[in-house]
Amino acid sequence: MKKLFFIIIICATAHQLVAQKAFDAKNRPKNLSDTALLELVQQQTFRYFWDFAHPVSGMSRERSNNSFGYGDEVVTTGGTGFGIMSVIVATERKWIGRDTAAKFLLKMVKFLLKADSYHGVFPHWLHGATGKTIPFSRKDDGADLVETSYLFQGLLCARQYFNSNNQIERELRNRIGWLWNDIEWNWFTKGGEDVLYWHWSPNNGWAMNFPVRGFNECLIMYVLAASCPNERYTVPSSVYHRGWAQSDFFKNGKEFYGIKLPLGFDYGGPLFFSHYSFLGLNPKGLKDRYADYWEQNRNHTLINREHCVRNPKNYKGYGADCWGLTASDTYNGYAAHSPTEDLGTISPTAALSAFPYTPEYSMQALKHFYYKLGDKIWSEYGFVDAFNETKNWYAQSHLAIDQGPIIVMIENYRTGLLWNLFMSCEEVKMGLKKLNFDTPYLK
Repeated sequence: MKKLFFIIIICATAHQLVAQKAFDAKNRPKNLSDTALLELVQQQTFRYFWDFAHPVSGMSRERSNNSFGYGDEVVTTGGTGFGIMSVIVATERKWIGRDTAAKFLLKMVKFLLKADSYHGVFPHWLHGATGKTIPFSRKDDGADLVETSYLFQGLLCARQYFNSNNQIERELRNRIGWLWNDIEWNWFTKGGEDVLYWHWSPNNGWAMNFPVRGFNECLIMYVLAASCPNERYTVPSSVYHRGWAQSDFFKNGKEFYGIKLPLGFDYGGPLFFSHYSFLGLNPKGLKDRYADYWEQNRNHTLINREHCVRNPKNYKGYGADCWGLTASDTYNGYAAHSPTEDLGTISPTAALSAFPYTPEYSMQALKHFYYKLGDKIWSEYGFVDAFNETKNWYAQSHLAIDQGPIIVMIENYRTGLLWNLFMSCEEVKMGLKKLNFDTPYLK
């Protein structure tokens, strides 16, 4: 049996390699209008979440290349949330039929209802066929509240979008509601502390010991916790104000390259901080006592780009048309790239997922990636994860958490679709009020 298993894995991997070789980037369409190029990038990237979705669960695979010794079965909770949002985009743009999309998501939600969860919270990774937990690390073998929050950012958008009065869409909405109502947010205060903890494991308890304090990619977790519709599992607003908003790296207020940064680490950290929580949470007009989140995200992006333009380490390829530092694969593994952790690796998702904040600069980067570097970085699933021209290294991989924001944030730039869906949730409005946020959606 073991030998047969390895033969199957080898054959599956070989099939992937053949498929990759069959795609000819040199024959990609040229001389496109800006609108046509955006559409092409969204549609091509969507194939990662549709053609490459796990055949049993429909969930999004962690990455396109085998890694971590787990083969093809690793599906990602957070990346699936991004994938759900991409399915909504594909439905709205009529790349797939509405009924086909609803049935696909219903299959996924039925799978999630039977999959491993812990106090209503899913692990970082699941086995895509069985729904069993795949440990992310030795002691991270239980609930992951941040990844689950990304998943529900997508599921709530799906609940709002698939609002037709037919059996499939009604069942989809109902089942999403069951999952949403079952999350025990208060469990993750570790007995009533004024902060949310990232992990809990039935085998290791609170051993990961990771209280989540801002500013980083986890804002959506606190917004959803405040939005909890089940009174038994709700948390007080103090977890936000005394937990999230209390750290040495929350308030900033300094200038970097002449650009003010309200919150977060010096120079802003990797750009996914301004993407993941804001795929559904609309930063336009979003303010609280700590920051204007449009200013925060736009300035974070501008600082990141300006660093690449100035290029203090003289890396090859950097410039006004080639910028964007965020977490991604790199030539020697994986790293959270930023101005303070700059290895010469550019990740296309960084500039492309920033389209709402810096449309002119993001379009400049997109054209460079597609027209100038496309022979090396354009693929059957859109752009590869990253590249480093100094090292003459170009990734062959794609990651769900990097591909998804490209589709979603380009759509938010074009139409605001996902922002409007998520912000239309009554529970989200309630949660934002609870935390004393101001947003045009509350007017």
